Amino acid sequence: MGAILDLGVKFAIALQGLGSWLLAPMQFFSFLGTEQFFLAILPALYWSVDAAVGLRVGVILLLNSSVNDVFKLAFHGPRPYWYSPQVKGYAAETSFGAPSGHAQIATGVWGMLAASVKKNWAWIVAAIVVFMIGLSRLYLGVHFLHDVLLGWLIGGLLLWLVLRTWDPIVAWLKKLSFGRQVLAAFLASLVLILIEAIPYFWLKWSGWQPPQAWAQYAGEAVTLNGAFTSAGTFFGLTAGVAWMSRLGGFSTAGPIWKRVLRYVLGLVGVLAFYIGLDALFGLIAPDTQTLLPFVLRYVRYVLVGAWISCGAPWVFLRLKLTDKA
Repeated sequence: MGAILDLGVKFAIALQGLGSWLLAPMQFFSFLGTEQFFLAILPALYWSVDAAVGLRVGVILLLNSSVNDVFKLAFHGPRPYWYSPQVKGYAAETSFGAPSGHAQIATGVWGMLAASVKKNWAWIVAAIVVFMIGLSRLYLGVHFLHDVLLGWLIGGLLLWLVLRTWDPIVAWLKKLSFGRQVLAAFLASLVLILIEAIPYFWLKWSGWQPPQAWAQYAGEAVTLNGAFTSAGTFFGLTAGVAWMSRLGGFSTAGPIWKRVLRYVLGLVGVLAFYIGLDALFGLIAPDTQTLLPFVLRYVRYVLVGAWISCGAPWVFLRLKLTDKA
């Protein structure tokens, strides 16, 4: 493994040697692969463009985020600037390196967008953006080459799996009662948590400690926060879709001012749940790796996901900013 890491260090040094003028464009492409960027465009898609596409993007985003956390804990590998002082770390990261979350999530999300457009040019654009996002992570010194390649591979496999199984799963869910749909969403979210709990507790119970050379960077790497974040959002999002479907759905059509207003008002609600509950729950239980903070984190993100999929659309209907589908 040391030989692979040393090769990755040489690759990163070579890229960074091309000059600091690349820093700004690489930071831009790196941003296009962040969860923050996708969480900003997801509500826009769901509320104001195409709810079906927004839902698919949301599901592939959350699945990739959850699976990425599992592999990061399982591999518990360093980042280049952790491993070698010769590599400049142009971004601070506290999670493990392999596989690259940016590369994996970008492959899934941009691939899903391309699949929804169903045009060759969309796939070409998606491929270029995904490649540049991966390259940016190498230049920024936060990923080895094998981290990015593995991220692309896992992201591509998940994209293929979701595209292949989406219609049969949706058809099966539509046959269930509302209560069973919600139960299925809840059980799926528990599976996401349990899968990530396996490598987490293995690291905890085995007494694993990071090598001294990069221990200062990995202090917060062994955590289940990501599992409860993804699982909670997934449950809230999918259960909310079931409830909104029961109400008759909503239309994303309308004049541009209504679409923009829906997005702005909806984001206010997202921030209220995201920031407000973070402050409130932080007073109730500090963010430690214990049961109560995990449960509160899950609840917080359930409400964020449910607001996106059904809370905000219900408000839009009440304010006549949209019509039923």
